[in-house]
Amino acid sequence: MFVSSKELVDKALVGNYAVPAFNAENLEMVQAIIQAAEEENSPVIIQTTPPTVKYLSADEAYAMVYALAKKSKVPVALHLDHCAVFDDVMAVIKAGYSSVMFDGSKLPFEENIAISKKVCEVAKPMGVTVEAELGTVGGKEDNVVADNAIYTNPEEAKVFVEKTGVDMLAVAIGTAHGFYKGEPKLDFERIEKIKSLVDIPLVLHGGSGVPDESVKKAISLGMAKVNFATELRAAATKGVRRVLEDKEVIDPKKYMGEARNEVIKLCKEKIKMCGSQNKA
Repeated sequence: MFVSSKELVDKALVGNYAVPAFNAENLEMVQAIIQAAEEENSPVIIQTTPPTVKYLSADEAYAMVYALAKKSKVPVALHLDHCAVFDDVMAVIKAGYSSVMFDGSKLPFEENIAISKKVCEVAKPMGVTVEAELGTVGGKEDNVVADNAIYTNPEEAKVFVEKTGVDMLAVAIGTAHGFYKGEPKLDFERIEKIKSLVDIPLVLHGGSGVPDESVKKAISLGMAKVNFATELRAAATKGVRRVLEDKEVIDPKKYMGEARNEVIKLCKEKIKMCGSQNKA
């Protein structure tokens, strides 16, 4: 079934687990994510970044996910990840996305509030969930680049949520986009402080490569959505490379099918880590 992400993350927050949010680049990855969710009976959020939307188009991404989601026994939301352009957010809402993220984390505080609020005023009456970000998650992923992470200020988070009306908030607490060169050290005290001041679900970006126990602890403190992207790309590529070691293979179904198998396996592991199995 095709749903908005708000109902999924709100339920997760109360149930003390997180909804896994997986970035997809193509049909096989969408198939893999939904199959993994069905096998684990888990709710799931499928995400596309702005470069992926440019590659596929919002209409095509929506059509692909919706066609598979409406046949699925588990709830599936389609989310726009890390979009810093208001008009582009509006475009995916028009295309049919059930969830969007306006990322104004690089803007001055008041400007981030103003645009995030404007997104909410358009999206929420249409039943579309809105995520925003405060603070800057480091690292690089697609067009998301931040050399220096800026941790989220808890008091600013309280003001931001009250003034914007966003449904969920991505916070910077020590994670980064892409693969880590060392083990990330999450600021759990900061999560606790933020959660004590805001009453909406928090979102953990940069989940790829974070130790399982760290993710689980973050979830116990209020993270109700955890994003995974880099590891899925690596898993898909691993499957393709393995098949293409055989120089005789020319059928895309063979190597993309193996990419799908690798993504299924990884997604099932992440679902279990998030504690969302049997929560559909």
